[in-house]
Amino acid sequence: MRASLVVVTFERADALERVLESVLRQTRLPDEVIIADDGSGAAVGQVIERFVKRAKFPVQHVRQDHAGFRAGRVRNLAIARAACEYVVLVDGDMLLHPAFVADHVRAARRGYWTQGVRIPLDARATRRALQTGHAPAPWGRGLDLRRRAYTLHAPRVGRSLERAANTFVAVKACNQGFWREDLVNVNGFDEDLTGWGSEDKELCARLTNSGVRRQTLVFGGIAWHLHHRPVSRASARANRERWQDTVRSGRTRCARGIDQHLGH
Repeated sequence: MRASLVVVTFERADALERVLESVLRQTRLPDEVIIADDGSGAAVGQVIERFVKRAKFPVQHVRQDHAGFRAGRVRNLAIARAACEYVVLVDGDMLLHPAFVADHVRAARRGYWTQGVRIPLDARATRRALQTGHAPAPWGRGLDLRRRAYTLHAPRVGRSLERAANTFVAVKACNQGFWREDLVNVNGFDEDLTGWGSEDKELCARLTNSGVRRQTLVFGGIAWHLHHRPVSRASARANRERWQDTVRSGRTRCARGIDQHLGH
């Protein structure tokens, strides 16, 4: 199985550089990397140029003009360009464990999409990670206390908890894996959802409605979330209502999604 790793970024060159370094340290390299850029400036472009020179796999840079928070659209652009049958999504502020890609590939099963976890770092731990390029030790300072156990890499234990973890791990697009065909069938992310919030949950509701089940990857697919200031929540309520309507209605496709970008 071949896997595309999609990294979403916007105007955070220092974080992106460290994340891409963690990609190069993978025990199982992705078959391609697609950097989905929501209209960043020159500094991010320079990070990407340096990464392309070092990478031993194809790298694509997909970019849209920045017009507010449009993470769903830029992810659709990247997924449309993906050359592999499996797609792993991460954000450009998620440091990856060396076995991150291998764990996602190992977990992939037809008929399922995979939710991973994020381990938040506080501001101080984030500064250290940006300096060193490495996340703190499992019991080091700066880790979110509720999620410290997730730093343990134990894939066999994780496999036994895949279904149980569905009940306590939130849906977040910063660490997810999908069969590309399943995403195309439900028309990808709904581009009518703009602003922060629920675009990932709404997509996964449509997948569930279409018969694609969820599994949750714990003690594997480990990624640490670098601290940043909260973005505006102005659209959160409207987006949440849209997601809940998808759950109630059983909708499987959105009107404005990935089909606009396929074949381009």
